[in-house]
Amino acid sequence: MRKIVAFHSYKGGTGKTLFSISLATTYANRGKKVCLFDLDFRAPSLHAAFKTDGTEYWLNDYLNGVCEVEKVMTELSQSRARKGELLVGLANPSTEAIREMSAKDRKWEMKALGRLLSLKTTLLNDMEFDYVILDTSPGLQYSSINAIVSADVALVVTGIDASDREGTKRMVHELYDLFEKKAGVIVNKVIADLISSEGAKRKMRKQLETIYGLPVVEMIPCFCEILRAGGTYVFTEEMPEHPFTKTMDKIATKIDRF
Repeated sequence: MRKIVAFHSYKGGTGKTLFSISLATTYANRGKKVCLFDLDFRAPSLHAAFKTDGTEYWLNDYLNGVCEVEKVMTELSQSRARKGELLVGLANPSTEAIREMSAKDRKWEMKALGRLLSLKTTLLNDMEFDYVILDTSPGLQYSSINAIVSADVALVVTGIDASDREGTKRMVHELYDLFEKKAGVIVNKVIADLISSEGAKRKMRKQLETIYGLPVVEMIPCFCEILRAGGTYVFTEEMPEHPFTKTMDKIATKIDRF
């Protein structure tokens, strides 16, 4: 049952980081041992939600060969996981670090892929994590491709506007078909009227699965409460009875069946 799950998207702003955080905390609250990594080096954001202080080593340092992965991980179990364990590895949010990571060449990216792939044995077997969640950069960046290659399951988060739909379709066919990766689509911020009945949901699901050639894991309406939160706290922790939190529990169960 141990898995590496990567969240990906064609473009930014789809809610990819929200789902990464929410899935990690959902599994931790089920009593699982979970690690969440921020691999979006161009726009790091996990540090804002978890408000960790005094970080000495970043995932940038691990991929640069400066330290081992244990140095990167911050324990959040006491404050974030009611039953299990939750650790996070953050990307450096400084402007200098973002600029440095954006300038990396193909040779460096190949070495970084090797270090990511070696994590599979370290984290799942040696450290006995049940789940490793990867929050990736949007699009076809090398870092995103590396994360997809190293993952057991990839979840593509998309919206319903035409540009996102067409871009996601191309990305899935060019990348996911190439690597024959187990994958699914989460459609976020759907207009509520479009999925107001079971019949409407089935129709929309069938249309989207035809477009993407992947199973639609879930279609989620636009929740104003999540928009107001603005990613400043862990929504599923603060709102345990909210429909979004209950939907994340369903998504966690579906991922186990991949």
